[in-house]
Amino acid sequence: MNGSATPVSVMVVDDSAIVRGLITRTLKGDPRIDVVASCSNGEMAVVQAAKRALDVVILDIEMPVMDGLTALPKLQQANPGARIIMASTLTQRNAAVSLRAMALGAADYIAKPTTDRLNANEEFHRDLIHKVVALGQAKKPKPSPDASAQPIAKLNMVARGKTMRPPRIIAIGSSTGGPQALLALLGALSPKVSCPIVIAQHMPATFTTVLAQHIERASGRPTSEAANGMEIKPGHIYLAPGDYHFEVVREGAGFAARLSQTPPQNFCRPSVDPLFRSVAQIFGAESCAIMLTGMGSDGCGGAKAIAAAGSPVIAQDEATSVVWGMPGAVAQAGICSAILPLPKIASHVASLFESVAP
Repeated sequence: MNGSATPVSVMVVDDSAIVRGLITRTLKGDPRIDVVASCSNGEMAVVQAAKRALDVVILDIEMPVMDGLTALPKLQQANPGARIIMASTLTQRNAAVSLRAMALGAADYIAKPTTDRLNANEEFHRDLIHKVVALGQAKKPKPSPDASAQPIAKLNMVARGKTMRPPRIIAIGSSTGGPQALLALLGALSPKVSCPIVIAQHMPATFTTVLAQHIERASGRPTSEAANGMEIKPGHIYLAPGDYHFEVVREGAGFAARLSQTPPQNFCRPSVDPLFRSVAQIFGAESCAIMLTGMGSDGCGGAKAIAAAGSPVIAQDEATSVVWGMPGAVAQAGICSAILPLPKIASHVASLFESVAP
């Protein structure tokens, strides 16, 4: 039996019986998911985790007896294979705790709406199911390869010569597992990479505010949530704010951020596609796209535009991705100049800025 045919085993941990019930009912409505345990605090969850084979744990942050952050390492020890999704309300404190939890090994987060809106919030229910299924299936053994399948090592790679000029901008797309990947990549980036960096990470408002602060500390580069009309400067990092699409546009002799709340693309706002397409249009062959871990295929269309303009597209490899959806999509599209483990991406990007012979 292949991984996708086996239901994803889930434990729900939340001190609110109402929230636990709503999350459980939502998950049980999908045949790909099996809710095998439900707990009201972290201490109970640790006991249950030691008794059961779990694929995913949905872990509330604020609980009596034992909170989510305290329970996280204990759950990892009790059930090392389980992927943990932190669940929190949209506050700056909880966003900071969620990012800390992901740095400690949590796979993802989900922003809970208020209790009175949980039942009616279709976006929350859809995101919850998508994240649970993507994370649960990603950790299961892969099915035996089909003889007709194309091995990853033999995926079409687009050669990029050393005669091109260094990128004038770097665009990054990420989703599930993205915050950890962004901090690792940007923290390792060489000072010789002096162009602006623009990022679309699937994340709600408030969370992106806190993520920008974390990126600035990790990278040592000025980092901001993009604001409409904000100048895009060399050496700076700009992050799409939650619930807004982010594009780069010409502004006089320079460049600026343009934000919009046009409809979501690929169920996402911010979406990677608008950012990548704007970079392809403005910078052509003088850009670079990096696709990091994430579920779905958002950004593949924009990455194709960047590749078609003659710029390199780099994808994180499957082994180091939390979910190889978005980077896998661009890899399978045959538009990548490199498919690399996360720790090797920074040095590869730096090589694009090395002097070349005329």
